[in-house]
Amino acid sequence: MTRRALMSAAGMLLTAALLIPSLSSADYREFSGRIETVKKKKFVVESRQGDKVSFVFVAETQVTGQRKSAKKIKKGDWVTVSWKLTDNPRKAYKIVVSRAQKKND
Repeated sequence: MTRRALMSAAGMLLTAALLIPSLSSADYREFSGRIETVKKKKFVVESRQGDKVSFVFVAETQVTGQRKSAKKIKKGDWVTVSWKLTDNPRKAYKIVVSRAQKKND
């Protein structure tokens, strides 16, 4: 191989090494609030600021805290949902259910 070909190959490998981890481990985001509606496949969370975000349940959804399964989540539960910014629609990968909080807490 020529020196130019080796440098080109090394550059491509370095680029791939930098890009692949960022693609495979998309950053998780969290959204906290009160469950406004919950259906079989999706639910809506309203934050203290009044923002409403909808999420879908997926096979990987883990539920912890006051409830242990997605089927037991109810309107009014206070939750923190972990999802990936790249998801469309937003997929709930982890839901932590805590005690219901009052609006002015």
